[in-house]
Amino acid sequence: MQYKIYPPEKLKTTIELPASKSISNRVLILNALSLNTNPVENLSDCEDTQVIIDAFNSDSNVFDVKGAGTAMRFLTAFLAGMDGEWIVQGSKRMHERPIYPLVDTLKAIGADIEYLKNEGCPPLKIRGKRLQGGEVYVSGSVSSQFISALMMVAPTMENGLIINIRDEIISKPYISLTAKLMEEYGIHLKWEGNRIKIKPQSYKPVSFKVESDWSAASYWYEMVALCPDAEITLLGLKENSYQGDANLVSLFKDLGVSTEFVSNGVVIRKAGKPIKKFFHNFIYEPDLAQTFAATCCFLHVPFIFSGVQSLRIKETDRIEALKTELKKLGFVLRETDSEMLEWDGERCFVEENAVMDTYDDHRMAMSLSSAAILFKSLTMNDPHVVSKSYPNFWDDLRKAGFRIEEV
Repeated sequence: MQYKIYPPEKLKTTIELPASKSISNRVLILNALSLNTNPVENLSDCEDTQVIIDAFNSDSNVFDVKGAGTAMRFLTAFLAGMDGEWIVQGSKRMHERPIYPLVDTLKAIGADIEYLKNEGCPPLKIRGKRLQGGEVYVSGSVSSQFISALMMVAPTMENGLIINIRDEIISKPYISLTAKLMEEYGIHLKWEGNRIKIKPQSYKPVSFKVESDWSAASYWYEMVALCPDAEITLLGLKENSYQGDANLVSLFKDLGVSTEFVSNGVVIRKAGKPIKKFFHNFIYEPDLAQTFAATCCFLHVPFIFSGVQSLRIKETDRIEALKTELKKLGFVLRETDSEMLEWDGERCFVEENAVMDTYDDHRMAMSLSSAAILFKSLTMNDPHVVSKSYPNFWDDLRKAGFRIEEV
């Protein structure tokens, strides 16, 4: 399937953003660990969250997480401590994504996990039992989700868990998010430097309502940055959010977008010119890197991004995907020897009748969609991939005045 996307003449609308996927996925695990009979309010309706819901509602011991990396990691740790024999599988791409750093750590504290195909990758057979716990060493340079997965199940372990984190921690706000949510469910933990200590203790059931997703908001900020006189109200966002991606408020200010917090969300407006060159370390907000790469190119703002190494092990190799797709639109991105992504303003010919590929990656689709504003139209392959985190994205674009035709 292809979509052809045409921008509106004026951008002024109100959008009900999806619930935070990151919070939803964590709270589902915490709700299960607390034996909570109260349902979580305002859960995300994205595919990543739905596969966890389906797993908890299933009568089978075989769970298919499709392309949901978060679900694969969180369920692996959760099921390792649950009596029974379980199989966790996913999409073809999921079966190529390494999970051995998490599996090796779980095995070191008593888990019984077997690789069913390729060594180090899903699918997995898990023979669940209560884990011993103890002290482990993990790398902070791979995925914060491995650490979050261990943290959430740590209180259920016989000896609790001490997690020593080597190297610089990427996506640190996501670990902070996990810690804060655990505290809301009654867990006390101690985090000093690169050492997290969690004693054996019981989760407490609580009522919980999920806030809207700041990552989803980023695509609307991108549109406002590209449209003179734009004004969009985004509902459900909190000023003092646990989400690390809320930092986009200050980052987009540098690209000419103002944010006004109101009682039920934010109002964002085009307000001034962007800076002449954009520098940022995305180690704490890797999910925003694609949005900012596209926005800077479309605004003709050269940039240098560091802290993007984890983008290679996401739904696709996001570094290569960005380089390939933005080159079709005339922007030549490069990597430096120090693992930075850079655009120095170099242009090339725009590919005639260019069609954007999405690489089975929701963030590629959404971050590139705003190119329609710059080029007056955009054709995109496999636009349905947005279901992973923002199923109503195209409907919301139509509401905002975009014309979208199925080709």
